[in-house]
Amino acid sequence: MFRHSIPLGRILGIPIELDYSWFLIAVLVTWVMAVNYYPVEFKGASASEYWLMGAATAILFFVSIVLHELAHSFVATRYKVRVDRITLFIFGGVSQIAGEPPSAGSEFLIAVVGPLTSFVLAGLFYVSERFLTGVPPVLAVAKYLALINCLLGVFNLIPGFPLDGGRVFRAIVWGVNKNFRRATLIAASTGRFFGFLFIALGVWQVLGGNVFNGLWIAFIGWFLESAAGSQLQMQMVQGLLGGHKVTEAMGSDCARTSGNTTLQKLIDEQVLTHAQRCFLVEAGDRVVGFLTLHDIKAVPRASWPATTAAEAMIPIEKLSTIDPNAELWTAMNKMGKDGVNQMPVLAGSKFVGMLSRGDILKYLQTLQQLRV
Repeated sequence: MFRHSIPLGRILGIPIELDYSWFLIAVLVTWVMAVNYYPVEFKGASASEYWLMGAATAILFFVSIVLHELAHSFVATRYKVRVDRITLFIFGGVSQIAGEPPSAGSEFLIAVVGPLTSFVLAGLFYVSERFLTGVPPVLAVAKYLALINCLLGVFNLIPGFPLDGGRVFRAIVWGVNKNFRRATLIAASTGRFFGFLFIALGVWQVLGGNVFNGLWIAFIGWFLESAAGSQLQMQMVQGLLGGHKVTEAMGSDCARTSGNTTLQKLIDEQVLTHAQRCFLVEAGDRVVGFLTLHDIKAVPRASWPATTAAEAMIPIEKLSTIDPNAELWTAMNKMGKDGVNQMPVLAGSKFVGMLSRGDILKYLQTLQQLRV
């Protein structure tokens, strides 16, 4: 399976990853610095020196973004909110915070600390300028980093979700109306408004002849509108699934098979004949594992006659399972987090059914039709 990001390591126990789209913006920043900025800021350097300075500046800029995101993550962990990773990508960086903050106050602090960190960095670089007047190349770097961190802080305070300012806005609305879901809907709608505003501004810039800046602004607007729209859809789904249990949507029992049954026999007698797609693997009267078509296909076809279900199955202790009384919204999030399309439903150690993404989708469609 292909990864979309490159792991860089951990800071404060939080994985740092580099999305492939980061390389595009890194090259762009390097080019702008080497061709347009540094030749104006200090004269006399060679082209290779300008390009080297541009590359160093791009790296320092993204170090600033990591510090911005680490500030979010540090405060989140203080409130016992798990942070899965920090990912750097074309628009900067994002802290993938799992779950929601416990209160409006904690949401406010988690959100606002990022822009505050950017402003602090801008201030530090600005103050350092007075000590670097005798070193023009380093002074130029400090001036740029002071400006870009200030702009980063200001941009993130735009009150539209999913920007930090949108989360600050959501925290304020949440504190006033005491309804987290409604506050999220309001903040996401505001985010869509700013997304469309940026798109319109970008088109206006393009029509005015400023093609590059206009396209970039419109691209940012598209990203904001898409992210905010996704948040609105997620809230709609959560609202529909809220209060509904796994037992209401789960499918029927999987076929049961002995661990000694070969994969070829399962294919011939169960999959092709009865359209079975999953199997509970038993040892005596005890379920010891779970086998799907995906697991079978992972075994070379030539080995099917000699490979048993017990050899190809996922052991029961390694399975991602769900309780029948868990909420469907919780189950859907668990599937996404664990990267599975279906999971066994266990009441204690007893298998009671299967839940798949398809089951949830069908149930969601029913809820939409009935407007439950």
